[in-house]
Amino acid sequence: MRAVVTAEQGASPTLAELATPEPGAGEVLVRVEASSLNGFDTAVAAGYLAGMMEHRYPVVLGKDFAGTVEAVGDGVTRFAVGDRVFGVVTKAFLGDGGFGDYVVVGDEVGTAAIPAGLDTVIAGVLGLAGTAAVDALTASAPRAGETVLISGATGGVGAIAVQYAAAAGARVIATARPGAETDLVRSLGATEVVDHTGDLAAQVRDLAPDGVDVVLHLAGDGAALATLLAEKGRLASTLGLGPDQHPAATAVMAHPAPATLDRLAADAAAGRITVPVARTYPLAEVPAAFGDFAGGTLGKLAITFD
Repeated sequence: MRAVVTAEQGASPTLAELATPEPGAGEVLVRVEASSLNGFDTAVAAGYLAGMMEHRYPVVLGKDFAGTVEAVGDGVTRFAVGDRVFGVVTKAFLGDGGFGDYVVVGDEVGTAAIPAGLDTVIAGVLGLAGTAAVDALTASAPRAGETVLISGATGGVGAIAVQYAAAAGARVIATARPGAETDLVRSLGATEVVDHTGDLAAQVRDLAPDGVDVVLHLAGDGAALATLLAEKGRLASTLGLGPDQHPAATAVMAHPAPATLDRLAADAAAGRITVPVARTYPLAEVPAAFGDFAGGTLGKLAITFD
């Protein structure tokens, strides 16, 4: 099979030919039709996770996947050959990934059915970003009428978080540059927009003199953002800021439980949330997509397989 891999620590992603994997007990083999690029993938490719997780080289990159079940291992009960599935590769080691023609994933955590009406490409960009958004909002629990500052609102996680926070009745302040970024977050439900290239703190204080109730730290300086909280405010961070750094902070690690994936898929299929896709790449062009990702995107970078 074709796969985009990193052959050793810090090596640039390259397209390679590998043997097709086989599912073990409790696993399914998925013929991948779509995936997407996430910050986690760029961190793995740069070697930042060396020493933190086992790496089985060549490491096939890619956390997201969507496609069709090709084979099932012993004991699998949730899925059958031919089922359309999506999710997040969730293993204790790095080696198997969604940037290949096939991927072996677990039958339980990290995998869910693609419902009727949900496009496979959208399913392929939904898993990790959507899970991170849901988990960050669950941790910070914004309520109707509260003010939520979302730092990193134009990325894949932020775009989904803006929509869910607005649907909960919160007043959403989103970070975005003037122009296309501002237009995007307003279309997703942001009430106010602040330009993160300017004096962010001053802009937020003008809008919320007593502080904001919730901060979602998806980008930027978490410690600085924490100073904008109201007295009983909460901060959820996908970038590692936790209670050791600030008593109001919760560090969020996305956990793609089936219930979370089912909720995301149902909401996307019904049009309750949209997932902006900035650009789509064929598998062979994924190495170039890493450079584009570093330059910043509006929403997600999708990957398709021909």
